[in-house]
Amino acid sequence: MITVPTSPAELEEALADPGKLEALWKDPDVLKNYMQGYADNFAKADKGDALEQVRAQVLGELDTRVQAEVAKYLKDHPSEPAHSVAAKISAGRAKSPNTPAGRALYHPGALGAKLEGIFDSSGELFQAFYGSAAIRAKLAGKRAKYESIQNSFGSEVPDAGGFLIPEHLRSEILSVALETAVVRPRATVIPMDSLRVPIPMIDDTSHVSNVFGGVQWYWTEEAAALTESQASFGRIVLDAKKLTAYAAVPNELMQDAPAFSGFLEAKFPQAISYGEDVGFFTGTGTGEPMGFINCPASVNVAKETGQPAATIVWENITKQYARMLPTSLGRACWVAAIDTFPQLATMALSVGTGGGPVWIGSGYDPGNSGSQTPPVTILGRPVLFTEKASVLGSPGDISFVDLSYYLIGDRMTMQSMVSEHFLFSTDKIAFRIIERVDGRPWLQSAITPHNNSSSTLTPFVQLATR
Repeated sequence: MITVPTSPAELEEALADPGKLEALWKDPDVLKNYMQGYADNFAKADKGDALEQVRAQVLGELDTRVQAEVAKYLKDHPSEPAHSVAAKISAGRAKSPNTPAGRALYHPGALGAKLEGIFDSSGELFQAFYGSAAIRAKLAGKRAKYESIQNSFGSEVPDAGGFLIPEHLRSEILSVALETAVVRPRATVIPMDSLRVPIPMIDDTSHVSNVFGGVQWYWTEEAAALTESQASFGRIVLDAKKLTAYAAVPNELMQDAPAFSGFLEAKFPQAISYGEDVGFFTGTGTGEPMGFINCPASVNVAKETGQPAATIVWENITKQYARMLPTSLGRACWVAAIDTFPQLATMALSVGTGGGPVWIGSGYDPGNSGSQTPPVTILGRPVLFTEKASVLGSPGDISFVDLSYYLIGDRMTMQSMVSEHFLFSTDKIAFRIIERVDGRPWLQSAITPHNNSSSTLTPFVQLATR
């Protein structure tokens, strides 16, 4: 039997007990009765508008103490039994496995996973290496334990002179970065246990007489000999590149562990995701990822005859849609530079001597359309506006892409390097985070469809220069 609390203090004490939490989550009916019993007890103890007060009190405490963590955890672990949630929350870990969307966050095989549990926060970790002498002395024991584990890695650590970031912090940084990234949340992420990983691919360029680079089909009489065919395979090599995020941090911020943790966990994820996206969009493949814009598998749809420079017309959009692999239409999205918005908002479909707007207009109140939120889809597929896409009028200003065909190789290591001397005169610490990552399209060329149309198909469709 689990005693039902009668006050907020008793509820707080119960929620802080991992054993009680686990018992509650084993059976949804037990949890429901537990919370209903608490609400009844609270109502009996309070007068006035009890119902509204109970709602506010119970929901408020659930939101702040349980609901947010449980919702996040269940989202990251949709297949995990509910009774294991409490134990994981009490351990302070919300480790996200790979999902079909391609998110590689926490990985138990990463080098940094060996460093878990030594420091209480990211701020304390950095203070142990770069804080004041008094703070470093206070944290000397934790630092020694940390260094003894890290030193055992030997040559596996990406660079000398810094220290490896524990895996839970790396996964948290990437988790926050997912909120601002365009490519990583939608790509296929491959964990890399070495600096170079070959990924098998099917050398598929035409479906006119076969699929998968050589698999053919035949109608065969009963008992007749079968004709052999086989797929043609190749490989893509993911070669981890070094991506660095740099900042100058005031010395006072470094000495305040909570403040520095907030800075690290808020700003560096944004910087890292921004740098990754730029490479995944437009990288050349030399010393950086191969971007999906103008990659060998991309298709540039030609402009319309007489189309003015730096414009987008409805015919461009429909022809882009027609070049997408049919199997990708349910996953594809539009990625557009923000400066394309005026063109998209004023696109019109000509019908004889008339016509009308095709993106903004349908379902809008003509007298009040300027105050309404614009649509977030084109032809039923999401539109993502970003400043990382190409400038209006150039290839990549608006792309129609299925990013599940984009591979990201994640080395699963993130390292910090800090200099106390570079900005000594301004009392700042030069700080940078280094990660190893690569990215490139899975397909190496557009595909000729079975009907032998000259309009090849691809998961990466752009508009040609206008």
